[in-house]
Amino acid sequence: MQMRKVFNWQLGRNASYVYPQVRPKKQWAMVFDLNKCIACQTCSLACKTTWTSGKGQEYMFWNNVETKPYGGYPVGWDMGILAKLGVQEWQGEKYTGKTLYEASEKDEKILQHIPVDEDWSHPNIGEDEIAGSVNKGDWLTLPHRIWMYYLPRTCAHCTYPACVAACPRKAIYKRPEDGIVLIDQSRCRGYRECVRACPYKKPMFNVETRISEKCIGCYPKMEQGQMSQCVTNCIGRIRLHGYLSTPDKANKDNPIDYLVHVRKLALPLYPQFGTEPNIYFIPPIHAPLSYMEQMFGPGVGNAVKMYKNIPNDQALKGLLVLFGSMEKTLSSFKVDEKLAYGYDDKGNEIVKVPVTEPMYVREFFDQKLKVYRQNTP
Repeated sequence: MQMRKVFNWQLGRNASYVYPQVRPKKQWAMVFDLNKCIACQTCSLACKTTWTSGKGQEYMFWNNVETKPYGGYPVGWDMGILAKLGVQEWQGEKYTGKTLYEASEKDEKILQHIPVDEDWSHPNIGEDEIAGSVNKGDWLTLPHRIWMYYLPRTCAHCTYPACVAACPRKAIYKRPEDGIVLIDQSRCRGYRECVRACPYKKPMFNVETRISEKCIGCYPKMEQGQMSQCVTNCIGRIRLHGYLSTPDKANKDNPIDYLVHVRKLALPLYPQFGTEPNIYFIPPIHAPLSYMEQMFGPGVGNAVKMYKNIPNDQALKGLLVLFGSMEKTLSSFKVDEKLAYGYDDKGNEIVKVPVTEPMYVREFFDQKLKVYRQNTP
């Protein structure tokens, strides 16, 4: 079928898409710090108890956390489509290989991997499985020879979403005000083309209502200036939610722009798919670069070096401390010698936290209370 050319900044070139290029007024986006995720699944349960506790939604996890390299929900979602796409190349920061739209088969809009029903039955398969085996006398190095890491995922509300491109009913649309991708359930007829087309496998079919559903970006909260459920309930404080500009309009005071465009510490997941996803990941510093380059693109090496240097980088250190420190959406931030500040879209201060937590050393014997203090591990 005939494709249009759109600019995909994650690939550094024009790429193919079904519809002409139209960007929203502002783009919903998230950043996840994978160095801090402990797979407690609090985000998964916060999402599920809020949005997918009804009939036909039992298997649905709009937010899931999987263990890489072996875990995945549905099983093998990424390995299946990567195998079909085959080996592709980057030249520096420019992707010279084919995207899923450009590699699509005849009469299809996008190259597809279709999981079988059983693949949706094991949301925690591969959890804590490591790559390699621990031998007698092994020791730790960076990167680790034996490794794994947790990868939390939700819908990425892509700029060029496969679900929108594939839907024959045009029941899926991208909101012009914030870029959130939604399914109009009054128009959906349950053809499941969105489920087949999405390379990240985030649209899901409700077997009771016979229509598709997906993450809604917690837009009722976002419209009130608050972050989503998975962000505010994250006990590891790995998430930050806000709005992303295009690279040419990046604002260094916007925390999402700063991490994605200015410092390039946060990277997209499988940018070679060509959908321009809007969830960004700070890569783990302990996993092999070759594996992570396939997942996050050629900027991984610089991102890992930058993260290791954060103790000497006051601005980044202060911004990462702000993760999980407030429920309101952070529009801008500032860091000085001691404190990190966060502001809403009107410039009002909504949070202020110390960049380095103060340490207080108390005397072994309290003269006022006449008691001894014991150190309890």
